Amino acid sequence: MSRQPFLPNSAYPSSPSPADRGSPAMTGGGMRGSVLRVAKSPNEGLARTNCIFVNPRDIGQDARFITIEDAYAFTVRTSDAVAPGEIGTTLFHRRFASLSLNQEVRVRPFDPFAENANCYLGSLNLQVSFLRKTFETSEHYDIGEMQQIFLASFDGQIFAEGQTLNFDFHGTDLLVEVVGTNLVDFDSLSSGMGTQGGAAQGGQSGAQRNHRRGLLMKQTTIHFTKAGDSSIRLKGEKKGAAPNALLQPNFSFEDLGIGGLDTEFSQIFRRAFASRIFPPSIVEKLGIQHVKGILLYGPPGTGKTLMARQIGKMLNAQEPQIVNGPEILNKYVGQSEENIRKLFAAAEQEYKARGEESSLHIIIFDELDAICKQRGSKNDGTGVGDSIVNQLLSKMDGVEQLNNILIIGMTNRLDMIDEALLRPGRLEIHMEINLPDEAGRLQILNVHTSRMREHSLLDTDVDLGELASLTKNFSGAEIAGLIKSASSFSFNRHIKIGASVAVNQDYENMRVARDDFLSALDEVHPAFGVSEMELMQCVSNGIFKFAPHVERILSDGQLFIEQVRNSKRTPLVSVLLHGPSGTGKTALAATIAMASDFPFIKLISPESMVGFTEQAKMNYINKIFNDAHRSEFSVIVIDSLERILDWVPIGPRFSNSVLQTLMVLLKKPPMKNHRLLILATTTNRHVLSQMDLTDAFNASLYTPHITTLSAIDSVLASLQTFTDAERTRAIEMLSRAGVEQRGGLAIAVKKLVVLGEMAAQDVDRVDKLVNLIMDEANAGTGAAVRDD
Repeated sequence: MSRQPFLPNSAYPSSPSPADRGSPAMTGGGMRGSVLRVAKSPNEGLARTNCIFVNPRDIGQDARFITIEDAYAFTVRTSDAVAPGEIGTTLFHRRFASLSLNQEVRVRPFDPFAENANCYLGSLNLQVSFLRKTFETSEHYDIGEMQQIFLASFDGQIFAEGQTLNFDFHGTDLLVEVVGTNLVDFDSLSSGMGTQGGAAQGGQSGAQRNHRRGLLMKQTTIHFTKAGDSSIRLKGEKKGAAPNALLQPNFSFEDLGIGGLDTEFSQIFRRAFASRIFPPSIVEKLGIQHVKGILLYGPPGTGKTLMARQIGKMLNAQEPQIVNGPEILNKYVGQSEENIRKLFAAAEQEYKARGEESSLHIIIFDELDAICKQRGSKNDGTGVGDSIVNQLLSKMDGVEQLNNILIIGMTNRLDMIDEALLRPGRLEIHMEINLPDEAGRLQILNVHTSRMREHSLLDTDVDLGELASLTKNFSGAEIAGLIKSASSFSFNRHIKIGASVAVNQDYENMRVARDDFLSALDEVHPAFGVSEMELMQCVSNGIFKFAPHVERILSDGQLFIEQVRNSKRTPLVSVLLHGPSGTGKTALAATIAMASDFPFIKLISPESMVGFTEQAKMNYINKIFNDAHRSEFSVIVIDSLERILDWVPIGPRFSNSVLQTLMVLLKKPPMKNHRLLILATTTNRHVLSQMDLTDAFNASLYTPHITTLSAIDSVLASLQTFTDAERTRAIEMLSRAGVEQRGGLAIAVKKLVVLGEMAAQDVDRVDKLVNLIMDEANAGTGAAVRDD
């Protein structure tokens, strides 16, 4: 808001002295507070004055202002046409104060100077439209003349933000809404600061923000702008006038209820809406066009649809058209294209009639990838998909360009959208709506628990900051699901289950406690989080530290974790664990991954891709890597590389497409300030060497077979299946057989666990165990198979 010009004190109405405040002229004589019944204004002439009318018996003749229910202030006049005990109001008064006809309300005298000594309006921002929405005229309304008539008609009245009134301008009924106020600060005039910022400008004190009202005077500067959905035409807009009313009156970004997307929303507002709040003449001089399209993309549940919906609500524009992509499709020839044309019909008609003065039309496409796939990607023989894309392209930026539309598209698959839609002039703003960080998660938790806190249903032991730190990689939707789950635990404590299910009488004492949220965390897991169940299955038998190399591998794994976490030079570290089959490579990789405590840990295994085609495998692997790159710290475990590559020794054969995908992704660095650790396992390192895949790894760790009797004893002790005496006897029998000395002892730890559990079921447990180990050693399978 521009600074008010300095005027001598005599130019402004003088504030009443403290002695005058509270006089009958201000307080309404003897009325100290009455209960009156809401009625209609006596006649149309009185209704046009914007005043509330009461009977002279109910208020003093000199009364000027009243409050209704101690909240809403109005200018008051007396009339014998109003019955005693009633208060004459217009529809606009009742809407503003949420009143109903025949409702009884408490009416009190009001002294605006007691609320604020500087209560005169320095400027007033008004939004104007026709009272009758169907009214059409080609006439242009002069802003300067409107300002003069408005000041003459309503001088001395009190106005508040959000208030509406009927303004008679040369016989035409106009609807005027107060969208911004600025109060004169008489105490600051001598220092060159003539106004206090109104609530819409964010410069008022706390008390003033609550009331957002002041008195109109002849020196008040009036700013008229047209409402976004109105056909009224204004002329004579001067330099310094208020900006176009793009945003809804009294709009606050806090009212959007969007958490964790402050940065994204600020960028969208700067790029898509900043040009629209300036007068069209300025934009025309710059020689630019408004942004016509925004594409929001990212993982499911991160707030894309919510942001698009709230953008539509905040703008003072036509009601947004929200379209789900599949709804456009129709089985009849040409009908899908016709559905696209219908979406733009209203905007085209208004733009032809009113040009740059036309209001903004918003079209929101959810699941845009359903109708805007890459042209030529579908081989159904109909060409319908291509025609829909062509039709949309021509409407957004064809020969006849529209400058009054805003397209908001949403998709989880940016890679599927046709490239022609993504260029400037169409969907030119590409905003990734990603997983929220800890500060964003705290905002989301605050939004979703606001009602709980407002009604004291959130227990005092709940720390939202703690929950924000515990919900790593949760999307906004998953946080909402977490809160629902926690509430269900709270509900369950107050349910009585017997012959029938009933609610306990103490339900009014229900609180959602910290333990409820902790229980909810056990059952609500983020899709982009840790594959905890799969990783736990990999280490179901635990880690057997039967030899020094096991401790060394775990220790080196911890060093790799710290390297990824702390090193600025190596944000990507890849490690290959290789060794014979059954030596615990997968269990070690899973243990190292879980020890990292990174928010994103995923397992890629052959079991998860059973039945996949080559293309499906590539997409699956690529998706996991893309998801990992979205998280600040990530670990990917790739189990049995040779099986993922479809390698078999008979032939041999392998999938070159999957191989090339892995070679690219293993070397692809994460985005800035993001870190990734890759742990892969293989039984056939020499095969990977022939494929040049081993060169993609930064380091390698070898996991050998069990080759000593002491290692066998250590594993059996960890199993706790045999007693100490039985173990000692078994080791002595193996030693006498000379298994260790002959060099034939080479057994996989996984195989030893199976043999131990099998022998424990026999009557002669020890003898059976020794025989099984001897058979394994004599077979020499361990000695014969080495991966390097």
